[in-house]
Amino acid sequence: MSAHSTRPTPVATAVGRTGPGTGPTGPATTRSTTGLTTTARGTATTARGTATAVRGTTTAAGPAAYRRLGQVLPALRVRCAPPRSGRGWLAGADLVARPAALRELISHDARQGLARYGRPLRPDVAAGIGLHRFVWPVALLFTLPWFLERRVPLLAPADIALRRRTGELTVRPGTFLCLPDDPAAPGGAVLPTAVPAPPPGARAVPDEAALAAGLRSALAEFLTPVLDAFRPEVRRGPRTLWAMATDAVVEGLWYAGGLLGEEERARTELTALFAPGTSGASGPTGPRVARPAPECAPFTPGAGFTAPASGGTGRSDRCRASCCLVYTARAEAMCAGCPRVARG
Repeated sequence: MSAHSTRPTPVATAVGRTGPGTGPTGPATTRSTTGLTTTARGTATTARGTATAVRGTTTAAGPAAYRRLGQVLPALRVRCAPPRSGRGWLAGADLVARPAALRELISHDARQGLARYGRPLRPDVAAGIGLHRFVWPVALLFTLPWFLERRVPLLAPADIALRRRTGELTVRPGTFLCLPDDPAAPGGAVLPTAVPAPPPGARAVPDEAALAAGLRSALAEFLTPVLDAFRPEVRRGPRTLWAMATDAVVEGLWYAGGLLGEEERARTELTALFAPGTSGASGPTGPRVARPAPECAPFTPGAGFTAPASGGTGRSDRCRASCCLVYTARAEAMCAGCPRVARG
């Protein structure tokens, strides 16, 4: 099993990509006028039911979802608390502001790569792996509340801290997006008497499509300074960096969804979230005419799910948008879902 293949399994493993395998066929991607796929729209009722059961009466985005994650993935523990530093903790604010802090994180992956492959990783490869292993768990702080609670936290790097050695994250909850029927929505349902008024941080959006757009926007705003900080170390351009970020976001929720028994819904909703539709004015296009940006920009369009692999081929049923270059350390370590692997 490659260290960087992407298929979720029902057994919790260390934070990172997971082993290859087979799975159900990916959902159809016929687009609707709401921006959701037909299949994703059909799962909206299930998602809302899950959200009601998970969030209960809490007026923050995330705590209940993070507790559920900890139950199925003990290797990753999320606590709602102010960011920490020292004793192995890396504050998100330090990561984007202090190059020395970033290099310390990357050196952790360089040491692990040397131990795993018996030879040093190229500096840019170690940096790329470090980027993936930072974004993979941190993106779950956004995507898991959306998936389980239908709430989207609006977080900045200064709101989180990570301790890679122990698989711990802290997050400082604050403002979040929610749907109009959420108990915390301003002007929505009346909250229990124990909470006399909706928290000032709750912001209602009109519908599921707007909530998905809010999730993409929140992730992009958080990740932009992170990718800017990693870029000199990874030595790749913005398009490749956003492809790497897309892979980490998709793989994290896909894996978590599998552990929670909702892998098919995770595939469906991720496919809709990153569907390659377009926004902006329609009209003739050509070499000299600017094309409208994909709705999921700056993320790479398409979640990458393919027909499930079969016959013990070792292929993944997701094709990554980026290559982690781990094969440069060991050729046979190429990911099952690597875009460099020819699909038959």
